[in-house]
Amino acid sequence: MARRRYDPDRRQRIIDAAIRVVGERGIDGLSHRAVAAAADVPLGSTTYHFATLDDLLVAALRQVCVEPQAALEDWRRHLEGSGLPLADRLAALLEEAMAGDRSRIRIEYELYLAALRRDALRPVAAEWLDGVAGILNDHTKDASTAHALIALIDGLLLQLLLTGRPFDRAEVRQALARVIG
Repeated sequence: MARRRYDPDRRQRIIDAAIRVVGERGIDGLSHRAVAAAADVPLGSTTYHFATLDDLLVAALRQVCVEPQAALEDWRRHLEGSGLPLADRLAALLEEAMAGDRSRIRIEYELYLAALRRDALRPVAAEWLDGVAGILNDHTKDASTAHALIALIDGLLLQLLLTGRPFDRAEVRQALARVIG
């Protein structure tokens, strides 16, 4: 009888590998086979832990949203702990997020945008939006302004990712200030 090797970290390695595969090849490059190779696990392990690719994508999106959620808590503390105008504080936080290697933000948006075509991802994307809105709503005059800021921030970051342009703090600050009013 074959002995089963105890590997409590296998599921996590599969999720980490899925994130790497999405980062390297995009959503279209994600397959159980590609993830198994990247995680150095048997193909059956990926389908054991994640019956469908959508199940695997949900786990990956939840993981990339955990780190930003921690970042959002830092944002909350930063936004509450400064006497600077909200536009200045947000511009500084966005500049920090876009500094250096942008691959993590690219992966986050790739998974976030995959929710447009994959129903299983929509609740995770909605949780993320609600979390951001909750933080921003505490610092704006109303929920509509918070949602407008989210739309602006998403648009700005996507444009920067698409064009590779450098972050212009003054330009971003000015756009944020217009929405904040």
